[in-house]
Amino acid sequence: MLDKVSTPARKRTAKWLGAVAVAAIIVGGGVESGLVAPNPAHAELRSMSQPMQGMPSFADMIDRVKPAVVAVKVKVQNVSAQGDDEDGQQFSMPDFPPGSPMERFFRQFRDQQMPGRGERQQRPRQFGQALGSGFFISADGYVVTNNHVVENGSQVTVTMDDGKELSAKVIGTDPKTDLALLKVDGNDFPYVRLAPQKARIGDWVLAVGNPFGLGGTVTAGIVSAQHRDIGSGPYDDFIQIDAPVNKGNSGGPTFNLSGEVVGVNTAIYSPSGGSVGIAFAIPASTVEQVVASLKDKGSVTRGFIGVQMQPVTKEIAEAIGLKEPKGALVAEALKDSPAAKAGVQTGDTIVAVDGEPIKEAKDLSRKIANVAPGKSVSLTLWRQGKERTVTLEVGSQPKA
Repeated sequence: MLDKVSTPARKRTAKWLGAVAVAAIIVGGGVESGLVAPNPAHAELRSMSQPMQGMPSFADMIDRVKPAVVAVKVKVQNVSAQGDDEDGQQFSMPDFPPGSPMERFFRQFRDQQMPGRGERQQRPRQFGQALGSGFFISADGYVVTNNHVVENGSQVTVTMDDGKELSAKVIGTDPKTDLALLKVDGNDFPYVRLAPQKARIGDWVLAVGNPFGLGGTVTAGIVSAQHRDIGSGPYDDFIQIDAPVNKGNSGGPTFNLSGEVVGVNTAIYSPSGGSVGIAFAIPASTVEQVVASLKDKGSVTRGFIGVQMQPVTKEIAEAIGLKEPKGALVAEALKDSPAAKAGVQTGDTIVAVDGEPIKEAKDLSRKIANVAPGKSVSLTLWRQGKERTVTLEVGSQPKA
């Protein structure tokens, strides 16, 4: 029969084991028992450690998508034999008889002000190289990049992640959204898909590209803002990200954590020329529309209704009886345009298209541009303190 009376040694052992159990509960948070640490400081330490344990690794996703990202190299013809200086400024010589004193005087002045200019003006046309990024969107060799990467290019080469170089043809470009579509020969390329849903502010994103010619570079950050207008064109609607993006990243993809492309990197804001954490990407929804048109026609056809607009300020809203500044004020309905034929007048404010509210003038431009020419739309107008609706057939935007 076992002795039920504890000896002093047993008592000390029981106390020590009990202390260990309590400590385990405090440090471990009572995982198995469901107990909560009684010390608030311990609870705070535990909560601080949990996010560190849950930080995501992007390695598996990058392994999947990185082979679809390419470096884009473009042979670009420099400006003419007269030449520009590094700021794009030209120095033109007055027309004097050869060997005259005035010719010698101006040539000497030019060479003093712009060392090397005399020799540079005598050079023939030269070729330089532009660097950018891009990515395959289909197995049959279609590549998306920026228009500014390939414009004025005479020869385009894409370099794959494994170092293989391929000659590419420019299928079409769209300067207004800064997108271009390339094509390389082949039928078995790794490719990535455009995201069906737009990224939300705070979502993790990863930029992959060719910064400063260093191909295959990956950076991470979050979506910082949406619908940015940076003054680059009439259809500005950029995603702002803080993933480091530098020269050479232009045309490269920004991925979500599912490995889908949410945007195409196109610009940075920087006083120094390098990344300061503010970069802008063209949304996937815009890329999808433009690429489809470039693939089909080699160019982009946009809707047109023929109105000149101006913003509705707070003062204008009060003057015309709107409760808040919204919509696009019609400064002029162009003669014989779809808007003029439908009865749109100077002074009208367009507040909705097909029932969708118009927040500002550029919002109207984007919505109409995305309407296929020939399709009918309804415009909700604010005129003389009342709403009225007109219907018109959208035309094709004239080519500049």
